This record gives sequence, structure tokens and C-alpha cells, in this order.
Amino acid sequence: MPLATTELDNGALRAAFGQFPSGVVALCAEIDGAPVGMAASSFVAVSMDPPLVAFCVQNTSTTWPRFTAAKRIGISVLGEAHDGAARTLAAKTGNRFEGLEVTTTEDGAVFIGGASMWLDATVTEQVPAGDHAIVLMRINELEIRDVAPIVFHSSKFRRLAAEEG
Repeated sequence: MPLATTELDNGALRAAFGQFPSGVVALCAEIDGAPVGMAASSFVAVSMDPPLVAFCVQNTSTTWPRFTAAKRIGISVLGEAHDGAARTLAAKTGNRFEGLEVTTTEDGAVFIGGASMWLDATVTEQVPAGDHAIVLMRINELEIRDVAPIVFHSSKFRRLAAEEG
């Protein structure tokens, strides 16, 4: 039986990949005295020993190359109240931190207030993968908070439904 869509064009692939719900993270660092940030929905836990996470970034990103100057990167798992923040952090222009409460560590990791988790991480490797790179990062420190995460599905930000009972 053939599948309904056999054309693997960008539109079909974007629609297909969008069917997989994912969390949204903000990757932020203080670089040259100013916060730099971006949003990603391609974040994944990789290993517990050593503690590793990863995300994928487009090769055409103009923000990610700025992170090479960062000693530490703050990863904030965005909460359900962050749909606007996720859009702002993903914007191509403007102040990506406008209206956001942030915390910066001595090592330059920047965290978004109201997130469900903060990870202080260091880039260990970047692996080429088609039109993206897979960025592997080691977790140095973490803080977990009791905040429901926001979910990205089918090109929309959504909230998880609370269990009844």
C-alpha cells in the first residue's frame, strides 16, 4: 500500500514534522555584555551519564553563530504562559527580551523567568545534519520548577490539558 503523500517537498515535510508535539526552549547567553537568545522546538534529552541534551539549529541561523563566544548557555523550558515569549525569541528583528524577566549567572547563562526548568549548559559538539546542525550540550547545573510547559504542535503553541481526578 503506498502512502498518500509521496512528494517530499518542504511543505509536506513541514506539515509532517509539525504533527509531532514538542516542548519549546529558550537558549540564551550574555555575549559582549548583552543578552542573546533564540527559541527552539527541537530540544531533546540525550544522556544521563554524562548529562547531555541536544537541539537542532538551521545552518542559515544568524543568531546561533553569536553563541560561539558564550562560556555557558542558559536553556529555559518555556512555561504555558510563554507563547508570546516564544514568538519574540524566534523573531528575526526587534528586542527578543522585551517584557521578559531574566536571570543571568556569573558565567553568562541567561534564564527566562516563569520557565518550568533551567539548564546551565556548555556546547560540547556540533554535528552537521543536512540543512541543520545537531548541537550537543553538557548540563552543568539545573533547576526544576512546578510550571506546566508550553507545547508546539502543528505550527501552534498549545497548553497541556490537566488530568481529571
